[in-house]
Amino acid sequence: MLISLSVKNLALIENAEVNFGEGLNVFSGETGAGKSLVIGSVNLALGGRAKTDMIRDHESPAEIEIVFSVDNEKDRDLYRDMGIDVEDDGLIVIRRRISDGKNIARINGHTVTNSELKTVSASLIDIHGQSEHQSLLYEKNHLLLLDNFAGEEDSSALADYREIFGKWTSLQEELEDMDTDEDVRKREAELLDFEIKEIEEAGLREGEDDELEDKFRLMNNSKKIAEAVSEAYAAVSSEEGASSLVSRALRAVSGVTGLDKRAEELFSELSEVDSLMNDLQRDMNDYISGLDFSGAEYEAVTTRLNRINELKMKYGRTIPDILRSFRERKERLEVLNNYDERLSDLRAKIARTEKELKKAADILTGIRRSAAVTLGMSVEQELKELNFEDSRFEVNVSPSGTFSLNGADKVSFNISTNPGEDMRPLKDVASGGELSRIMLALKCISADTDETGTMIFDEIDTGISGRTAQKVSESLLRLSKRHQVILITHLPQIAAMADHHCLISKHTEGGRTKTELTTLDREGMINELGRMLSGAMVTDNVLNNAREMKDLADKRKE
Repeated sequence: MLISLSVKNLALIENAEVNFGEGLNVFSGETGAGKSLVIGSVNLALGGRAKTDMIRDHESPAEIEIVFSVDNEKDRDLYRDMGIDVEDDGLIVIRRRISDGKNIARINGHTVTNSELKTVSASLIDIHGQSEHQSLLYEKNHLLLLDNFAGEEDSSALADYREIFGKWTSLQEELEDMDTDEDVRKREAELLDFEIKEIEEAGLREGEDDELEDKFRLMNNSKKIAEAVSEAYAAVSSEEGASSLVSRALRAVSGVTGLDKRAEELFSELSEVDSLMNDLQRDMNDYISGLDFSGAEYEAVTTRLNRINELKMKYGRTIPDILRSFRERKERLEVLNNYDERLSDLRAKIARTEKELKKAADILTGIRRSAAVTLGMSVEQELKELNFEDSRFEVNVSPSGTFSLNGADKVSFNISTNPGEDMRPLKDVASGGELSRIMLALKCISADTDETGTMIFDEIDTGISGRTAQKVSESLLRLSKRHQVILITHLPQIAAMADHHCLISKHTEGGRTKTELTTLDREGMINELGRMLSGAMVTDNVLNNAREMKDLADKRKE
């Protein structure tokens, strides 16, 4: 549920805050007072496109804060997965800061991208403006609306269908890849055979290139290394070298080992050093001997490295890549060598999968057709409640002629708004005002299954008055029993049904126009109804009429 909205330094709003409650929340005000700013502010807070010319005073940023209460554990888990902390009270605080050249959005203090902001907002609120009403004109949306209405059985059948559809499309793609003429296949097979033999004859071994590069580096630097190690060997093994000096020290200490325990320990340590010096001399001598490479050895290493690098340029950056490419080529060659057999098997597999797909599509179609009858009757009944007294509404499910991700059906909404008129596609009949009422009817029908806590309706009262306005207000009342509903209206019939009513007004101060939001008590609601009923002149009789309208609305709500 939407708890509050706070707006600072945005367009005509200097600083405004409004609290929302359960049920029907209504905004009203004079034309030009800035009513559209309320819906616009909510849209901005939830990721709508922000323009810097909307900032009232460019010395400071525009700021919007919107607070929701969430009791749905599934939604809380979604936010936690996004790194957003949710306290036990379930409050979600969204802040949007708009300044010249920079926009920042935070949810519960966590900075989020615009994409993340829209993901969160989609679970919190459902906003219906003119563009959402216009979506009813597109048949692709009719299929989605029917599937949503059909519920869990439809969702399960669609999931089963899509699993088979995925297998079927993969097989079709594989068939397309195999669909080449014989000459092309022959040339490809010859090339593959050559490449396989080339890699096979190389006899590659993983790690071989690293070993060869180490050896090549050693050969190239052998002279320099030999000189350095020879110098070190001379320093160790000469008459006045380290080894000779250690031996002399060992002999000197050996004569006093029986006189003191510490002398024995020193003798033992010197013995270890003497042994190590002898080992070191042998190792250095062996190392120097091993640095003598023949020209043939150098050429063999160079030739092998060059061959491996040639294969890397053709088949992969590493030996494991080359070996993987080798296996892939062998598999592809096997396919080409057994082309007719593989093609026959693939076509048989496609035929079997297509039968499964058709069966799954037929099950889905059956569920949709059954739901279409119920949906059509339900919408027709709701439309009568919305003063489409003689309307007929039909949800038509027909074959699309092909398999797609959403099945093998196309769905269209057809309507007749007057007696004697044929059923025609919705897009050919309905006006903007009628579309908004049809969308309201669909929302009333899906209210029990729709998990979105808050619904905002913009332009729901476009082009209606009198009895139709009363009917729309009653439908909004029914919807508000199951969802929090927020809307802007200029019709007293709708405003009278409000559980919470906010007046939007503007005035000039210091040479600048300001929009203000005022939460109305019951008497304030009646005064505003009086203004909506009569315009500028609000007489006692008008107020009595407004009070009676509010009393009747309260009884209707009871």
